Amino acid sequence: MAYDVIVIGSGPGGYVCAIKAAQLGLKTAVIEKRETFGGTCLNIGCIPSKALLHASEEFHKAGHEFGELGIKVGTPELDLSEMMVHKDKVVKSNVDGVQFLFKKNKIDSFHGTGRIAGQGQVIVTKEDGSEETVEGKNIVIATGSDVAGIPGVEVDIDEKIIVSSTGGIALDKVPERMIVVGGGVIGLELGSVWKRLGADVTVIEYLPKILGGMDGELSKQFQKLLKKQGVDVRLSSKVTGVEKGDGGAAVTFEPVDGGDAENLDADIVLISTGRRPYTDALGLDEAGIETDRGRVAIDDHFRTNIEGIYALGDVVRGPMLAHKAEDEGIAVAEIIAGQSGHVNYDVIPSVVYTAPEVASVGKTEEELKDAGVDYNVGKFSFSANGRSRAMLTTDGFVKVLADKTTDRVLGVHILGHNAGEMIHEAAVLMEFSGSSEDLARTCHAHPTMSEAVREAAFACFAKPIHS
Repeated sequence: MAYDVIVIGSGPGGYVCAIKAAQLGLKTAVIEKRETFGGTCLNIGCIPSKALLHASEEFHKAGHEFGELGIKVGTPELDLSEMMVHKDKVVKSNVDGVQFLFKKNKIDSFHGTGRIAGQGQVIVTKEDGSEETVEGKNIVIATGSDVAGIPGVEVDIDEKIIVSSTGGIALDKVPERMIVVGGGVIGLELGSVWKRLGADVTVIEYLPKILGGMDGELSKQFQKLLKKQGVDVRLSSKVTGVEKGDGGAAVTFEPVDGGDAENLDADIVLISTGRRPYTDALGLDEAGIETDRGRVAIDDHFRTNIEGIYALGDVVRGPMLAHKAEDEGIAVAEIIAGQSGHVNYDVIPSVVYTAPEVASVGKTEEELKDAGVDYNVGKFSFSANGRSRAMLTTDGFVKVLADKTTDRVLGVHILGHNAGEMIHEAAVLMEFSGSSEDLARTCHAHPTMSEAVREAAFACFAKPIHS
């Protein structure tokens, strides 16, 4: 066999798996259908969207917040083309970084679509139609996910008027009106980008809450902040049609529980109703690889039913998160190398990079109630935090959930500026089965927003100091 490991896909799960495998002394190859490495995340997902989120937030601050800080800049002028240049530069630096890491770790790469031809063999079909067979002892499927569309509704996503996240990060002008179908992470992030840049944004969500499985209180408070920002959210609404017209599109929707249909027109309709595992052209059926509801079926060690073939990331069970895929990539490489790779799925943070951010790790209150777990709740508002006041970022709060008997922290939920950075001390605490008292008795620098996390922990077993 030419290789110890062949990884199909170079997204966060795939490229991390390849690098870790190479670091462990395994001869490794990567197959990637795109011209550049990094998968959806680096090319058209996480990275470019965060570049636009940051740029649009700074634009909004310049127009609405600088005056309160004594900074006079006048009315800011948007240069959307230059903002897109910034986004593209960020993407290039990241994908070039992965290419450098492959070279540094002596990882071979093959560009084309990979199809599993059987145990130990992957056929790579190149852009010109030619084929090449790559052989290896182990194959790792890390092909990620693709846009899911609207269940039961035929939609022509042209990436111009009716767009997915791919088109949503590449508009050439700010739409006057945008309809976002789906109130999940992607829809709220991109919707908030274009709202800050001047669009009138309406979000249509099937569920009775935004952000699906997030903590209910967090979701409710965040929706109030979105309303304050001017985002119109329609909950419990079922989209029944999306039709393209002259220079725009129309969306038809009706109440989930029944009622009159409503039509809304928009310049741009963003379809953000989730993603599906990308297994197209992989040859799973021909190779005899079992699937479960569209995802590749694996055991607790990421093995498929075929010896020597593994799978990870968005194509397998669990949340479709880049960092979850990365952890799985490391674990798979370690398992192939004979080590004990493991992922703790109880401590996988989730972040929504809006303004303010929403971050969560562990169990929600709803999940604890459903499981019959007795718990204590500790909360602390950023309005009582000194650093937040200084930065005009007092929206939101921290909530800590701890077992009523043992005080072990079971979940932490944060709505606030930089919540995605603050959530990690909770993740570390939970990884070591820490208690709310452990967190509260750990000295935090003053003044920092992280002090609010400590105060919420105090509120779990005693009382907060500053509230």
